[in-house]
Amino acid sequence: MLFRPPLRTGTFKLTALVTAVALALGPIATAQAQQGKGPPVLRDTESEQLLREYTRPVLRAAGLEKQNIQIVIINESAFNAFVADGRRIFVNYGALLQSETPNQIIGVLAHETGHLAGGHLAKLHEQLAQAQTQMIIAMLLGAGAIAAGARSGAGNGLSSAGAAAISAPQSVIMRSLLSYQRQQEENADRAGVKFLTATGQSPKGMYDTFKRFTDESLFAAHGADPYLQSHPMPIDRVQALEVFAHASPYWDKKDDPALQLRHDMMRAKISGFMERQDTVYRRYPLTNTSMPARYARAITTYLHGDLRSAIAQIDGLIQVQPNNPYFYELRGQALLEGGRPVEAIAPLRRAVQLSNSAPLIEMLLGQALVASDNKAYTDEAINILRAAIARESEAPIGFTQLAMAYGRKGDYAQADLASAQAAYLRGDNKTARDLASRAKTRFAIGPPGWVKADDIVSAKPMPGEKNN
Repeated sequence: MLFRPPLRTGTFKLTALVTAVALALGPIATAQAQQGKGPPVLRDTESEQLLREYTRPVLRAAGLEKQNIQIVIINESAFNAFVADGRRIFVNYGALLQSETPNQIIGVLAHETGHLAGGHLAKLHEQLAQAQTQMIIAMLLGAGAIAAGARSGAGNGLSSAGAAAISAPQSVIMRSLLSYQRQQEENADRAGVKFLTATGQSPKGMYDTFKRFTDESLFAAHGADPYLQSHPMPIDRVQALEVFAHASPYWDKKDDPALQLRHDMMRAKISGFMERQDTVYRRYPLTNTSMPARYARAITTYLHGDLRSAIAQIDGLIQVQPNNPYFYELRGQALLEGGRPVEAIAPLRRAVQLSNSAPLIEMLLGQALVASDNKAYTDEAINILRAAIARESEAPIGFTQLAMAYGRKGDYAQADLASAQAAYLRGDNKTARDLASRAKTRFAIGPPGWVKADDIVSAKPMPGEKNN
């Protein structure tokens, strides 16, 4: 199941920030991110599993295999990937959709791994701390000159000198920071190629991706000051990358056909869920009878209300690949969202079985059991949802469905607690605290449920987060 944000949240646009914090995080700015809620993410077992397989050998080569690095898919159609901390690589769904081969997106992930392996974020924070100190000193000196000019009656002389004292150092410091970041980008390129070579993979996809962006950005970069860029100038970067990428003995190595098919299936799934129906049919016309094309068309058919046709198309996919868990997952999701939860249970049980009990699919099964309105399923739903949450604790839908199941059972203390946990994960701290406070009154003092509720009530808000 591809868990999409509610339609009211929409997607967001990437905008370049010129603040010190933004230099550390990269060009990611949205209203949600600035409020501490972070950018909206997409969750999908099939896509996440494939990305884990893409990154595992690269992380091993980088010495980060045991660091539990996560890949997070961002609900944004632009081609972009970035790291914002030391434990996650963020990649836009647009990057997955636009990468025609596994090797292309693996190259991007290898580059981001280079940032993690080099400790670039921590080092950049150090540079920023130093820069902030220098900026403060410069601003104090400049302000002092302005004040002195005003007291002495020197007019615009000292005041202008003070203004220059404020602006000039900031410009120099900013150039120094950007130079440092450009060097980090070059180091990440080199590290990415090194990791790909160490794992017997071609760096050609990485080179092709950056080359494509170079060709697209040549006009925009014309006349730009190379010293005011956070990344190397496009031509310089590609020329440098070409030299050491071509030196790899695996330059001409192709992706395995089976892996290419899985990659194409992931892209088709993203297209089906995230693109307009007419766009999907242009990308995958009826004349295209490949599995990815049929997958995308089945998804967009069910999303746009033709459930009967969609189920027929999904059944056709199952006939070709009867052991593909994601086809059963899709069948169950379509039936569930089509108002037929009882019929969704059987295919979702099969999907859970074939996926080795993937937590997100278990949550979908739990949702179907709860939505069936059959009290005989309540205990099963609770057991399945608790097991899923134990392995995937950052998906609000799991707690939301668990709250509904406990409510059906009349266990309102656990229902309030689960609702509070769901609200907390959504970043709605006020609602989370209100529900957790009510849960505390329903629990006896001391048991695990009371302690969890108390933790939520006592939790400090994230920086910039609103409590109401």
